[in-house]
Amino acid sequence: MLDALLAISDFLWGWPLIIIIIFVSVTFSFRLRFIQFAKLGWILKNTLLKIFERKSEGEGNLTPFQAAATALSATIGVGNIAGVGMAISIGGPGAVFWMWVVAFFSMINKYAEIVLGLIYRQKDPETGIYRGGGMYYIINGLGPQWKWLAFVFAIMFSFMFFVFGFVQSNTLALTLESSFGIPVLTGGIIIAVAAGIVIIGGIKRIGEVAERVVPIMAVLYAFGALIIIAMNISRIPEVLGCIFREAFTGSAAAGGFAGSAAMLAMRQGFARGIFSNEGGMGSAPAAHATATVTHPVQQGIWGVFEVFLDTIVVCSATALVIMFTGVLPTGLQGAELTKLAFTTGLSGFGSAIVTISLILFAYTTALTNEFYCETGISYALGNKAAVAIRYLYILGLVYGAVGGLQHIWGLADFFMAIVVIINLLVVFALRDKVWEATYDYFWRSPDKPKSFKWTGTFVQ
Repeated sequence: MLDALLAISDFLWGWPLIIIIIFVSVTFSFRLRFIQFAKLGWILKNTLLKIFERKSEGEGNLTPFQAAATALSATIGVGNIAGVGMAISIGGPGAVFWMWVVAFFSMINKYAEIVLGLIYRQKDPETGIYRGGGMYYIINGLGPQWKWLAFVFAIMFSFMFFVFGFVQSNTLALTLESSFGIPVLTGGIIIAVAAGIVIIGGIKRIGEVAERVVPIMAVLYAFGALIIIAMNISRIPEVLGCIFREAFTGSAAAGGFAGSAAMLAMRQGFARGIFSNEGGMGSAPAAHATATVTHPVQQGIWGVFEVFLDTIVVCSATALVIMFTGVLPTGLQGAELTKLAFTTGLSGFGSAIVTISLILFAYTTALTNEFYCETGISYALGNKAAVAIRYLYILGLVYGAVGGLQHIWGLADFFMAIVVIINLLVVFALRDKVWEATYDYFWRSPDKPKSFKWTGTFVQ
C-alpha cells in the first residue's frame, strides 16, 4: 500500500504539480503587478524591520510577528537542513536551481493564500481562537455547495501535518542518537514530552515560544553558513555554474543514483522547496489568521518575506555549504549530509551548529505542525476532537522517531501533493478577491478609505 502511495506521489510531483504551481503563480504575478519583486524592498522594510514591534491594531489572538513567527517556525525547519540535503543527494546540484524557481513562484502563492486566510477567517465562539486556512476559504469563499471539499481538505490537511510531525521527530531523534548516543526510542519520548509541555497550552503558548526561538535559531544557523561561504567566496561562480548547468542536464547524484536526470532534479527541487517554504500548501493561513491586523494585506506580505528568508537565504546557504565542502559524493542523505558539510567546513564547532539548529528547527516546527493538524480536525470534527488530537500527535512523535526516513518522507510527499493541488485550485478560483484586497491596500486613492474592514470577516 505504501509503495502504491509513493508511486502516486512520484507521478503528482512530476508535470501535474509543476504545471499547476507555475500556472497559478504566473497568473497571480501578472494580475498583482509582480509585487513580490516590485515591492520586495518595501515588504522587507515592513516585515523584517518590524519584527520586534509589539503594537498592533485590530482583532486577533497574536501580534503580526507572533503569527508570522509561528508560521516561520514551520517554514524554517528540517526542510532547510535535511530537505536540502535530501534534494541534492537524490536530484543532484541542479535541484537547488529548481528550489529557487519554486521559491519565486511560491512567494506570490503564499501571499495570496494568506490574504484569503485573513479575509475568510472565523472566530471560534467556544475557544476565542481565530481559525483560518484552506477549508475556511473553500466554504466561505466558494460557497456551502463546496462543503464536502472543505471537509476533504481539512482531513487531508490534518493527516499531512500529522505525518510532518513524524518527519520532525525522526530527524530530531536521529540527531540525538548520532550526537549524544541517545537511542531513537528514548529520544522520541524526550521529544514528545518537551513538545507536549507547549502544545497542551495551545496557540498562544506556541506563538510565545516561536517568537523567542525563531530569531535565535535562524541567526545561529545563518552565522555558521556565512562563515563557510565567506571562506570559499572565490568558488561561488564555479558552484553556481554547476547548479545552473545540472538543472537542465542532470548529474550523477550520490549513493549510486548515477545518471540522475534533469526531471529528477526538478522533482526534488519542487517537492523539497514546497516542503520547506510551504508556499501554496494552505498551511500558513492557519497561523496568520490569528494575527491582530486591520487589513488582510498587512499580514499577506509576511508570506513573501517567509519564502524569501526560508528558500532564497537559508536553503541556499545550506546548498552552498554542501557544494563548497565537497561532501556530496559520500552517499549520505538528508541531515547527515548537511551535518558532515558543516563539520568539514568548520572543524571544531560546525557539527555543534547543525546539531543545535536541527534540535531547535525540528522542535519549533513540530509545535506548529500540531496547531495546523488541530486546525483541520477542529473544522472537520469539532473542538473536542481537536483537543484529543493534541495527545495523539504527541504520541505520534514517538512513533515517528523510530520510523524509516525514506518511507516517512515519501508519505509526507503524498499528502502534500493532494493538499497543494486542492489549495492552489481554490486560491486560483478566488483570485478576484485577492486582487480586490491588494488594490484596496496598495493602489486605492489616499483620499478614499480602505474598503476591507474587520466585521467578523473581511468584506467589501
